[in-house]
Order: sequence, then C-alpha cells, then structure tokens
Amino acid sequence: MSEARSVSIAPAITIAVVGAESTGKTTLAADLAAALAAQTGCRVAWVPEQLREWCERSGRTPQVHEQASILRAQHERIDAAAGAHDIVVCDTTALMTAVYSRIFFGDRSLDQRAVALHRRVGLTLLTALDLPWVPDGLQLV
Repeated sequence: MSEARSVSIAPAITIAVVGAESTGKTTLAADLAAALAAQTGCRVAWVPEQLREWCERSGRTPQVHEQASILRAQHERIDAAAGAHDIVVCDTTALMTAVYSRIFFGDRSLDQRAVALHRRVGLTLLTALDLPWVPDGLQLV
C-alpha cells in the first residue's frame, strides 16, 4: 500500500513588468521568464498581455465599457499561472489597463480594483521611456 504524503506548496513568486507602450515589456518579460526557468530549474510561466491579444483579435482598441473585462482576464491568467508554477512573470497587470482607461477615457472606475490586484504581485519592474518610442499599432496614438 502506498503511503500518502502531505506536500506543502509555497505560493508562486509573481513578477510584473509594467510601463508605457513600446518600452520593451513583452520582450523583457518573456526573456526573464526563460532565463529564470533555465537558471533555477523552477516551473516558470510567462503571462502575456491580455490587452495586446484583445487588440490583435478585435482589430481595434477597446472601448471604455470593455476595459473591466480585460482587467479581469489579465489577473485570471496570472492567478491560473500562479496555481501551477513556482515563478510567474507577467507582461503587465491590471494596473496598466486602469491607467490606459484613465488616460484615454477619463475613467477612474478601475483604479481601486487594479491597485488591489497589483498589490498581490511580489515584485514590480517598471520600464523607462529611455528607448525611442515606436508605436506598435495596437493602441490609440
């Protein structure tokens, strides 16, 4: 008869890469996840940006009433990855969706929820505007 063992699983370490459009978040997050996996032997997930995928799929930028579902979907992905990995590297968080909504629509309704969700992240890396800006064609200019 096999012996049942209790395994204690520590919560995943979550690293968020946030910053303005076209500051290298996606490249940094993907490369960081790959490097951490290779160097640590840990189960590492890279969570892509929901907003980017939404824009590519829809062929347009979201409207104000679509922001909340994008915010929610980003963190559902982060939570799912955290449940199955040791380290999660996020290409942004709900915080950036709220900032986008505030800047382009004057809508602050997502701020409180975005901050609460972002507080669950263990480490935040903020990209700077020190590279020449090149629009990716997905956001309003």
